[in-house]
Amino acid sequence: MLMTNKTLSSTANLAQLLPTGTVLAFEALSSSFTDNGVCYTSNKFLTALLIYFCLLSCVFFSFTDSLVGQDGKHYYGLATFKGFYVFNFSGTDEEAARIFHDLRRLRIRIVDFVHAIFTSFVFLVVAFSDTGVQRCFFPSADSNVKELFVNLPMGAAFLASFVFIIFPTTRKGIGYTNGTKQQS
Repeated sequence: MLMTNKTLSSTANLAQLLPTGTVLAFEALSSSFTDNGVCYTSNKFLTALLIYFCLLSCVFFSFTDSLVGQDGKHYYGLATFKGFYVFNFSGTDEEAARIFHDLRRLRIRIVDFVHAIFTSFVFLVVAFSDTGVQRCFFPSADSNVKELFVNLPMGAAFLASFVFIIFPTTRKGIGYTNGTKQQS
């Protein structure tokens, strides 16, 4: 029963773990940047920059988290090797110790790197399956390569989902709000 609950919980959080926001931003900009596949050198440069910055955001957001402090407020931050850096807190160290207790428990772990790698992989597969990107960077691709681009996103999403279920994370990312109140 415990394994079933973990699996269902991980499956329910897949949308949170996969780079949906980054993919939406990429899809919104890519058709303009690639000029719908009619690429000049400037379009290739802009599209490569877009892919690069979206990839960086996938990695960055894999290390972000949110929490509710003892004061009932939501706080967002970035996991580090020493602990957790809270973005939206400007109090003293004494106030931080009272509100957050132990931020070392939220430090970077190996599973964060696994999630960053697979999230980046899924984003890259989705980005390179975009028709404009294909026409821009692979204009003379044969039918086998095109078929690979069509089917690779589903396989990559399945593989990443499988990894995310096996290696669950407690990171919620920035923007996550928990509807339940924290108990004192």
